[in-house]
Amino acid sequence: MATSDTPQRRPTIKEVARVAGVSHQTVSRYLRFNGGLKESTRARVDAAIRELDYRPNLIARSMRTRRTGRLAILLPSVSSFSPDRTLAGAIAVARAEGFVVEVLSVDGGPGARGERTLELAGSGQVEGVLSLAPLAPGGDRGPGAGAPVVVSADFDDDMRGIGGLADGSVVADLVEGLAGAGHRRFLHVSGSPEFASARGRRQTYVTTIESLGLESHGVVEGDWSAESGREAVRSLPEGSGVTAVIAANDVVAAGVVRGALDRGWSVPGDLSVTGWDDNPVGAYLSPALTTVDVDRERLGGDAMRRLVAAIRGTVPEASDAPLNRIVWRESTGPAPRQG
Repeated sequence: MATSDTPQRRPTIKEVARVAGVSHQTVSRYLRFNGGLKESTRARVDAAIRELDYRPNLIARSMRTRRTGRLAILLPSVSSFSPDRTLAGAIAVARAEGFVVEVLSVDGGPGARGERTLELAGSGQVEGVLSLAPLAPGGDRGPGAGAPVVVSADFDDDMRGIGGLADGSVVADLVEGLAGAGHRRFLHVSGSPEFASARGRRQTYVTTIESLGLESHGVVEGDWSAESGREAVRSLPEGSGVTAVIAANDVVAAGVVRGALDRGWSVPGDLSVTGWDDNPVGAYLSPALTTVDVDRERLGGDAMRRLVAAIRGTVPEASDAPLNRIVWRESTGPAPRQG
């Protein structure tokens, strides 16, 4: 009699074919990414693989086809960077395309990461490498020089957001939305100016205030900390007229709210507050924080799609969905009536 410790037999490719109603050669073509299959056939094979929890023998397939079905994602040292949602998006796309993923953390700067990337790409152990951190020049390579390498263009050498992550254009929508609610005098608490994202949000704030004919009490240069937000509000002079604060991120915004409460002000009754990043805790604050959600999963997913396309010699699917979107919540409301 079998016990619970008896290992279960792994399903075979022929069993997948039987459940899908196709030949085992068709399943093999599906697993080798050779294409040429009808979408309905691909869907049936995919459903059968999921139903049986079929996992191909990667070692045997590698020996037979010189494909490993494995990809590597390269990260900087974990202590200096938190990939969270970006990494999750990349892994989700890789798995959906049938790959197994290994995540590697490499200490050192772009040069060290570049050396490790070239080593991986030439090892024959992976079919491609995705680096979520910048590499030194020459660290990427095309299909003709070993496994393809794709480098995310979303961070600088110090892992500070650039590109789409530094796009502050949504600040204009925040200001316009608050102006539509009657707000006329604003304050911006910025992040550290060393970050392109902080500079982008600040510049958009200044430009939008001017273009809409609104008033600004100014820009307080912060450092991404809650204390910088709290102190910015506590330092406002009596009668400043500020009714809305655009904070550089959710942490700063939490400090702004605390500073308002310290002064006996209600949020949003006396002061409306917005953040950035959609930190999960923001939805559970009282009041829940209006913020900007950054689709970091899409960043990682798009980078992985470029890698898969390079491996298969296809054109990656382009995404035109906005990276940033406003999540309006309880921390913003109509401007208070002037007495």
